[in-house]
Amino acid sequence: MIITVPLVLLLGIATLLLVRSGKLSAGAGLVAVVFGFLLADTGAAPAIHHLVSDLLSDVQSLRL
Repeated sequence: MIITVPLVLLLGIATLLLVRSGKLSAGAGLVAVVFGFLLADTGAAPAIHHLVSDLLSDVQSLRL
């Protein structure tokens, strides 16, 4: 799905902003990033990708 890269960038920017604002410590931000990389290498990655794809397609189909 084409939305994957912008979604990763958006979540990365959100993590960076949380760390810079003090709402999330730098250590916790680093743990979150490392957890994401490790999670992407497990068998759960396809299920998570499918869930995110389904959620994004549902959001795109909404008529506001």
